[in-house]
Amino acid sequence: QVQLVESGGGLVQPGGSLRLSCAVSGFTLDYYPIGWFRQAPGKEREGVSCISSSTGSTYYADFVKGRFTISRDNAKNTVYLQMNNLKPEDTAVYYCATPVFGYGCYGLKLRRDYWGQGTQVTVSS
Repeated sequence: QVQLVESGGGLVQPGGSLRLSCAVSGFTLDYYPIGWFRQAPGKEREGVSCISSSTGSTYYADFVKGRFTISRDNAKNTVYLQMNNLKPEDTAVYYCATPVFGYGCYGLKLRRDYWGQGTQVTVSS
């Protein structure tokens, strides 16, 4: 069955970096876009980034542009989110998600049929 498993979260000081991973199974990553989302306490879940399947096009929320980089390694069935210059407001649970076959990123309006369990990122001194 379809599974997405996030890892790489943790506690980091402001200005630090983390790399999140989203390992997928149950489907061929080559043909699916993957999006990263986050949810901070008391806030709605929001889109962070997305990488398309066909062209590898990438999309970012304005609040992470220039700091976060999404990439994919289809051979490893893994999508990464490199997060640099982290800020306290980046503190959240980060999730990866993917749609059923045939849908794209549509910017950050990714259809989200499958989710991972999330990984906590805490940015604090």
